[in-house]
Amino acid sequence: MLVIRAEQQTDYEKIRHVVTEAFKTAEHSDGNEQNLVEALRKSQSFIPELSLVAVKDDELVGHIMFTKAFVNETEVLALAPLSVLPAYQKQGIGLALIKRGHEIAKSSGYKFSVVLGHAQYYPKAGYVPASRYGIKAPFKAADENFMAICLNDTGCRLNGTIRYDAAFGI
Repeated sequence: MLVIRAEQQTDYEKIRHVVTEAFKTAEHSDGNEQNLVEALRKSQSFIPELSLVAVKDDELVGHIMFTKAFVNETEVLALAPLSVLPAYQKQGIGLALIKRGHEIAKSSGYKFSVVLGHAQYYPKAGYVPASRYGIKAPFKAADENFMAICLNDTGCRLNGTIRYDAAFGI
């Protein structure tokens, strides 16, 4: 049985392990994702209820973090990173983490989530090129990899460049 819940301080070392292992062989990784999680956790952008873990058979196997970002004056969410232990990948755990995060975000009043990620994966969770909402990246990124989802189905356009927390180093 898969349980998705908010991370707890006692999970921090296990989360570090999950993130490190998940990105060890990732095609696009700087090897620093586990440090990013820790830096974001200490930042003004951290949202405790949107840092989630997946537990399967009493083992922490996945983690996702959504933090505050801005497009113009609109507060949005940045999904980063999403991590699942390699032995548990391709079992729907990542999508379950995203879905639960979206539910919490929507009920908290967030309208958008933005992600830089794999063009074949994130559309399964409803993400489309962020350009459809007028959201631009502050760095060079292929349109199909810089994505967003409108969580309240208004489809409104934000027309601006996303500003990430300084912890991202952007």
